[in-house]
Amino acid sequence: MPERPLARQFPTALVFALRNQARNRLAWILLAAFVPAWYGLMAALIPHDPLTYRLFSSGRLLRVDGRHLGLVTAGMNSLTLIVGFAVFAAIRRALPLDRRLVFAGYRQSLLVGAKALATAVVAVVVALYATVVLLAFWRPAAAGFAAVFAAFALMALEYGALGLLLGVLVKGDLEGFFLIIMGGLTDTFLQNPVGNPVANKPILQWFPSFGPMQFAGGGAFGGGPSWLGLGLGLAWAAAFAALALVVFQRRTRSRRHAHTSAGEPSSASRLTSAA
Repeated sequence: MPERPLARQFPTALVFALRNQARNRLAWILLAAFVPAWYGLMAALIPHDPLTYRLFSSGRLLRVDGRHLGLVTAGMNSLTLIVGFAVFAAIRRALPLDRRLVFAGYRQSLLVGAKALATAVVAVVVALYATVVLLAFWRPAAAGFAAVFAAFALMALEYGALGLLLGVLVKGDLEGFFLIIMGGLTDTFLQNPVGNPVANKPILQWFPSFGPMQFAGGGAFGGGPSWLGLGLGLAWAAAFAALALVVFQRRTRSRRHAHTSAGEPSSASRLTSAA
């Protein structure tokens, strides 16, 4: 059986990645049930009190509706958990197959790239659903809706890339779930001035949710979208994906090197010779 050409490796790996995501029924059930329930809880708990929200790209202080800002934060919080869990679980489930594919001649960069693209597809789909459900609780203007959708997609992409990194990095499921839960809850809570009195401090610029929250806040509440925030969010997602590639390469390369140094033929060679 000859090795699969490079031109066909990426589409095959992408199909595998998308299929693994589509089979995660628990994640889709959580998406359908948890997102509206979380919105409803936040809408019931947070009043329509005015709040001051700082737009760091321009230095402006915006007066926003506390419930509306809380709903945006709630949407981002739900996306961090659902997308992070879905991608992490899919990566962990497919990791043995990915290692066999590498030993059979697939490039690590193509496999990780296909998973990153599948994560982006999932992020856009989930973000669109979360934004549409938001309309049942708050009706922003068209520009605000677009800004919230873009921010949701960016947030989902960040934590999907984090799930990708943790999927190839940690040794157990419990560690990955704990890091996603604590990271997502802490990250989004700190950006929300409803429950965090220091939400407008410069230190928050070092957190992954800062970029998406700034983009959504500026676009939805009249300050103009923060393109700097958009760039920061993309940088976080790219950094997580790049680290995942480095970790995956090191783990698969070490085993391949061990086989070669011991005088054993590679998986691709055994397949070719058997044919």
